[in-house]
Amino acid sequence: MARPALGPRLLAEFIGTFFLVFTVCTATNPKHGAGALAPLAIGAVLMVMVFAGGHISGGHFNPAVSTAVLTRGKLAVTEWSSYVAVQLAAAAVGGLLARGVNGPGHAAVLGSTWKILVVEFVFTFALAYVVLNVATAKATEGNSYFGLAIGFTVAAGAFAVGGISGGAFNPAVALGTSVLGIFSWGHYWIYVVANLLGGAAAALAFLYLQPAERAPARTEEMTRAG
Repeated sequence: MARPALGPRLLAEFIGTFFLVFTVCTATNPKHGAGALAPLAIGAVLMVMVFAGGHISGGHFNPAVSTAVLTRGKLAVTEWSSYVAVQLAAAAVGGLLARGVNGPGHAAVLGSTWKILVVEFVFTFALAYVVLNVATAKATEGNSYFGLAIGFTVAAGAFAVGGISGGAFNPAVALGTSVLGIFSWGHYWIYVVANLLGGAAAALAFLYLQPAERAPARTEEMTRAG
């Protein structure tokens, strides 16, 4: 099945990333947010946006996931750069709108640099690994649970290590929360490095475990990833 043109795919990526980042920024607000249930709200919005946009753009909403799909051979380099640019733009808009609605965020008390780096790598690996297996593998093609699996991976990670790293697992989320003021701009590089490496490592693991999935990038084939 041929994928939609790049324009509609980028719009779908913008919409999904915007709602993910806006939800992260508002659900974690200490006064008006969801409190201890914030990870569920974040996982839920990711789930529904993946279901809504997966058939159009692949539903990445995350430069780390796009990097995993690129490494896996299902996204061209030019498409990857466009996806990432749109995801970051949507994240900035989401963070700015959340700041306008609720005011500046309160700086989060997080772990040390190496702890943030490790847990962000680990759960970004988990997220990208799940995405590749449930949304791009031939053996699971056409399943009805891919969005749920992806959303719950993020929710689980946020519950598990949110107190250490903030639970971004996504450079776009890290950008939006930095715009809001929850994350320090001085820490942004940690998320970029950990998340992109986690996504690439997940793709390499996926290809090692499923060598039959190794193939040249097919830019006209539908890729459904979250």
